[in-house]
Amino acid sequence: MAMEVTQVLLNAQSIDGAVRKNAEDSLKQFQEQNLPVFLVSLSGELANEEKPVETRKLAGLVLKNALDAKEQHRKFELVQRWLSLDGNAKSQIKACLLKTLTSPVSDARSTASQVIAKVAGIELPHKQWPELIGSLLSNVHQLPAQAKQATLETLGYLCEEVSPDVIDQDQVNKILTAVVQGMSSSEGNTDVRLAATRALYNALGFAQANFSNDMERDYIMRVVCEATLFPEVRIRQAAFECLVSISSTYYEKLAPYIQDIFNITAKAVREDEEPVALQAIEFWSSICDEEIDILEEYGGDFTGDSDIPCFYFIKQALPALVPMLLETLLKQEEDQDQDEGAWNIAMAGGTCLGLVARTVGDDIVPLVVPFIEENISKQDWRQREAATYAFGSILEGPSPEKLIPLVNVALTFMLSALTKDPNSHVKDTTAWTLGRIFEFLRGSVVDSPIISQANCQQIITVLLQSMKDTPNVAEKACGALYFLAQGYEEMGPSSPLTPFFQEIVQSLLTVTHREDAGESRLRTAAYETLNEVVRCSTDETAPLVLQLVPVIMMELHNTLEGQKLSSDEREKQSELQGLLCGCLQVIIQKLGASEPTKYVFMQYADQIMGLFLRVFACRSATVHEEAMLAIGALAYATGADFAKYMPEFYRYLEMGLQNFEEYQVCAVTVGVVGDISRALEEKIVPYCDGIMTQLLKNLSSNQLHRSVKPPIFSCFGDIALAVGEYFEKYLMWAMSALQSAAELSTHIAGDDELVEYTNSLRNGILEAYSGIFQGFKNSPKTQLLIPYAPHILQFLDGIYMEKDMDDVVMKTAIGVLGDLADTLGSHAGSMIQQSVSSKDFLNECLSSEDLMIKESAEWAKLAISRAISV
Repeated sequence: MAMEVTQVLLNAQSIDGAVRKNAEDSLKQFQEQNLPVFLVSLSGELANEEKPVETRKLAGLVLKNALDAKEQHRKFELVQRWLSLDGNAKSQIKACLLKTLTSPVSDARSTASQVIAKVAGIELPHKQWPELIGSLLSNVHQLPAQAKQATLETLGYLCEEVSPDVIDQDQVNKILTAVVQGMSSSEGNTDVRLAATRALYNALGFAQANFSNDMERDYIMRVVCEATLFPEVRIRQAAFECLVSISSTYYEKLAPYIQDIFNITAKAVREDEEPVALQAIEFWSSICDEEIDILEEYGGDFTGDSDIPCFYFIKQALPALVPMLLETLLKQEEDQDQDEGAWNIAMAGGTCLGLVARTVGDDIVPLVVPFIEENISKQDWRQREAATYAFGSILEGPSPEKLIPLVNVALTFMLSALTKDPNSHVKDTTAWTLGRIFEFLRGSVVDSPIISQANCQQIITVLLQSMKDTPNVAEKACGALYFLAQGYEEMGPSSPLTPFFQEIVQSLLTVTHREDAGESRLRTAAYETLNEVVRCSTDETAPLVLQLVPVIMMELHNTLEGQKLSSDEREKQSELQGLLCGCLQVIIQKLGASEPTKYVFMQYADQIMGLFLRVFACRSATVHEEAMLAIGALAYATGADFAKYMPEFYRYLEMGLQNFEEYQVCAVTVGVVGDISRALEEKIVPYCDGIMTQLLKNLSSNQLHRSVKPPIFSCFGDIALAVGEYFEKYLMWAMSALQSAAELSTHIAGDDELVEYTNSLRNGILEAYSGIFQGFKNSPKTQLLIPYAPHILQFLDGIYMEKDMDDVVMKTAIGVLGDLADTLGSHAGSMIQQSVSSKDFLNECLSSEDLMIKESAEWAKLAISRAISV
C-alpha cells in the first residue's frame, strides 16, 4: 500500500471532483479494513523526506482527524479507539512523528507537532508515553535551529491539549525553562524565538507554582517584556499576547511590573504596527475585566467574598491611560462602518475606554470632557467622530448625576449632527451614542428625565429620518429607537411614544423593504426594533397592533409563494421567515395578554397556525426554531382550543424533539411541549405516549448536548400537571430517570460554569417532582408516590448540605418539600420530621430576604404542619 498511499493522497487533492471522491472513498475503505496499517502508513508518509510536501501534510492531517473530533461523543470514540490500538503500531507511529520534527520541510514539522500533541492529549492522562516530554526536552538543547523550533512548537501544542494536573511540577519547570530560554535574547534564531514565545502563551496555565516564586516570576516577566521590543513584529505580537494572558491569570502578581508594562504598552500603542498595538490595548481591557469582576464581587460595602484584592491599577493609571486611549480614537479606518468584522486601533481604544469607565465610574468624566469639547466641532471628520465615540464610550459606569448635565447639553447637538453632518462615519457613531444615552440613562434610572414631551417629537423625527440614510447609519438609528422604546416599558399606561406609534411602525416596515436592507444587518435590526416597540407599547395602541397582524401575515405568506430557490436564496428566505415568525410571536404575546384584544385576535389564529405549518413544510430535515417559539406563544394564547391544531402539528413537534444536531432547536421544542401541556391540559393525553417516549430517549442519549436535559425534566412536570393521574403509566420510567440525575447532581464539584449547569439541572429535576406531586393531588392513586418520597427527601438534604444552590433552586426546592407534604399528607409527615435537614432548610427559607422564597416557605410550612397534625 505504501506507493499507493502517496498516489491516493495526491488524488484526494485533485481539481477533478470524481478523482477526489474516488480517493476519499479509498482512504475511508483502507481505514475501515485495517486501521493499524492505515495509521502506520500515514505516519510513514509524513516522515518520509522523499515524498511530496502536499501528501505529507495531508497524511498528517488525516492522522490528526483520526485522533480528535469536535463533537464530544465522536471524540470519546476516537480516544477509546486509539487506546485499544495495537501497541506495536502505536510505537511505530510515535517514532515516525518524533523523527519528522527534525525534517527540513517546515510544513511536515508543523503537522507532526500537532499530531504529537493530540496523541499526548490521549496518552498522558492514562500514564502512557511517559518518556515523551523528556525526549522533547533533550531535542531543545542540541539540534539544528529548525528542529528546536519544531520541538518548542510541539511543547506549546502539548500544553494546549493536556490539563495542568497531568504533568508533574518537575517536568513543568523543565518545559518552562526550555521555553523561556528559547525566548531570550541569547537565542539567535528568529523562528525559534517566535515558537518559544507562542509556546509560553500555552504554558502559562501550568506556571502557578513558578509565578508564586518571586525570582522565577521576575525572570519570566523580564523575558516577556524584552520580547515585546524584539525587531520581528510577530514576536512582539506574541509577547503582548502573553502579557494579556498573564493579566487575567496572574492579576494579583502584577503590582511590581505594572509601571514598566504601562511604558511598554504606551509605546506600542503610539508607535508600533497595528497587530502589536491591538494586543497592547487588549492588556488594559483585560485588567479592566479583572477589576470589574473583583469590584462586583466586593459589592458596595467591601464585605464580599472576592478571593483576590483589587489593586486599582486602572485608577492609578488613569491620568496617563485615558489620554493614550483618546489618541487612538483618531486612528479610524475609512470604511470601518461598512465592514461587519472590522477591528482596528480606534475601535479597540474605544472599547477599552468603555471598560475603563465601568471600572472607575465618575473619575473618568473630567478626563474625557475636554477632549470632546475640543474636537466635536472640528473641520476634520476624524476629530468629530472621535469626540462622539469618546462620549458614547463613557455612558456606562459613571453616575447619572455626573452624566445628565452633559447629556442635556449634548442631545440637541447630536440630533442636529445626525441629520446634518456631511460625514457618514460621524452620523453612524452619533446614532450609536444616542442609543447608549437611551439605554443607560432611561427614565427609570434618573430623577429628571432627558426625554420630555417637548423634545420627544424632535428625537423621533430625527431617528425616522436617519432610517433613510445609508444602511450602517440606518441600522444604528434603529438601535437607538430600540432603546428609546425599551425605556418606557415600565412607565405605566402613558408613554410619550404613543402618539407616534403608527408613524414609527410604518417607517420600520419601510426599512425592511429597502433594496439594501441586507447590508449592515439592517433588516434584522428593523424587525428587532419593531418587536421592541410592540412589546413596550401601551393599551392605547392595542388597536394599531391588531392592524399589524394581517400585514405581517401577508409578508410571511409572500415568503412561502417562492419558486425554485437556489441554496443561497433559500437561506435568505429562511432568515426572513425567522424574523417574521419572531415578530408574530411578540404580537401574539402582546395581544394575548389581555382579554379584550385576545378575543379580537382569535379570528386570525387558524390562518396564523396554517402559515406556521407551511413554514415547517418548507424544510425537509430541520424544524424552524422561530416558528416553533411562535407556536408556543400561540398555544399559550389559545388555551384548550389549540387541540384542533395538534393532529397536523404533532409530526413537527416530534421532528424538533429528535433534532440532536441543532440542540437549540431541540431545547426550544421541549419548551413548546411545556407550553402546549399547560394550554391543553388533559387534551394532550393522546400525544403523551409519543412525547414521553422521545423525551426519555433524549435523556439516555450521550449525543444530545447536556444543556437540553434540565428543560426535559421540567417538561415532565408540565406534562404530569396537565394529565394528572394518567401520568401513572410513565411514573416508573420518569422517576428512575429523575433519581439517577438527582444522584449525579449532588456530587458535582467544578468551575463556575459547571456549578451553573448543576443548578439548572437540579431546578429541572425539582420542577418535575413538583409537577408530578401536584398532578396526583386529590387522586385515589396518590399512594403510588409514597415509595419515592424518601429518595426525594434525601435529594433535598443533599443539595441543602452542599450549600451551593442559587435562589431559583432554593425557591423550587422548598416548594417541593411543601408539595410532598400537601399531596401525601400524613404519609409524608413522619418522613419529613425524620429527615436530616428539612427543619433547618425551612427556617433558612422563612428568614430569606427574597420575597418569592419566603412566600414558598410560608406555604410549605403550612402544608407540613397540616401533614404532621393528621
